[in-house]
Amino acid sequence: MRKVSMHQLKIAAVLLCALSAGQAAAQAPAAPAVKPGTGFLPPASSSANVIDSIAVVVNDEVITKNEVDKQVAQVVARMKAANAQMPDQADLQRQVVESMIVERAQIQLAKEMGVRIDDSQLDRAIGGIASEQKMTVQELRNALEKEGMTFAAFREQIRNEMLMQRLRQHEVDSKIQVSDAEIDTFLAARKAAAAERVEMNLSQILVRIPENASPEQIAARRARAEEILRQLRGGADFAKTAATYSDAPDALKGGEIGWRDSQSLPAVFSKVLGEMKAGDVTPAIKSATGFHILKLVDKRTPTAETEKSIVQQTRARHILLKVTPTMTAADAKRKLLELKERLDNKAAKFDELARLFSNDTSANKGGDLGWLYPGDALPEFENAMNLLKPGEVSDVVETEYGFHLIEVLERKTDDQSKEKERNAARQVIREQKLAEAVEGWQREVRDRAYVEFRDEK
Repeated sequence: MRKVSMHQLKIAAVLLCALSAGQAAAQAPAAPAVKPGTGFLPPASSSANVIDSIAVVVNDEVITKNEVDKQVAQVVARMKAANAQMPDQADLQRQVVESMIVERAQIQLAKEMGVRIDDSQLDRAIGGIASEQKMTVQELRNALEKEGMTFAAFREQIRNEMLMQRLRQHEVDSKIQVSDAEIDTFLAARKAAAAERVEMNLSQILVRIPENASPEQIAARRARAEEILRQLRGGADFAKTAATYSDAPDALKGGEIGWRDSQSLPAVFSKVLGEMKAGDVTPAIKSATGFHILKLVDKRTPTAETEKSIVQQTRARHILLKVTPTMTAADAKRKLLELKERLDNKAAKFDELARLFSNDTSANKGGDLGWLYPGDALPEFENAMNLLKPGEVSDVVETEYGFHLIEVLERKTDDQSKEKERNAARQVIREQKLAEAVEGWQREVRDRAYVEFRDEK
């Protein structure tokens, strides 16, 4: 069994649940000025008799001092593993506590809205994480316990991440729309600027402006951003400063945003960044969210894309039986084997059986899934489908949705270069909108929550 770090496991968990965009994080409340070494939690009690105490009340739940200490320890371990400069302990704790508040508020909202992750869904998710790490679940459990984390705590952590992901999909992701006109405008602008197109590796520090801020509040936030900028120009490490002061979700990653196409950035950013060289830091740039200080870590020219993209499409249909309280996995497989025998003996037609037995919305179309591009279906489904000739029916195939019989109806090749270009443009625009929408939504959830910081006596 190869050694795996908690950070790697966390990444695997996030990828499984999200699948981009990403993991919930905090937007810290406004602070009047930059004061290195200060935080809004009171100092720890010196009493040796206190085993645990309440650090923060979030609505009708509490975050204890022990919970905070454990989370801080995990962040410190991750930053040390990445050789990142550490912020002051009080500033790090402030960021961690704020992140925990935002997470707790989202989990509470998810539960209020009836979002649930049952044990079978959780088991599949953890099985996927173990598989990503090329481990069995037991090996994963052993690795976690070796690093000091109980398997029960890990399960709860993954359940919470799945809850937040489901909530975000319902509240934010599903409401993001990209029009054809927006795609046309984007493609026209990209074509006009193709010669100047670059990709930029960025980090950021955000000084957030509260909603409906007064001119005095905006001025105070601007002064805070300028003070941070003064420290950076005086030689302060950007990642450490971001972890200390930034109000952005990426603060505890040193403000790291990663590689972005310059044309997917807001115009107010790309205009300033376009005149910079690697290593430079922007002035404080005002947006609707707050004041941004960006560091251009590196830049590169993107590789040329293939002019044409010829792919094979498959038109297929299926019969899906889901595992339910009244149908076990064994029952589903046995039923599909019976249906397969009827099909092989020409005793029934596929579309008729799909209408009678299939457990998804394709049933009323005789199981017809339409034309599928590579990547449209789950890997297990696609692999089985690709082995079939037109007119052939698969054996029973298991996926996370249940058990399938698959029939390939026909295949064709398609030049999808234009469609691919438009889909890529749609994704870029969607991600840009989504990043802004998620940040605003997380801030709203945080602002609506009742939060009380407790003094320790």
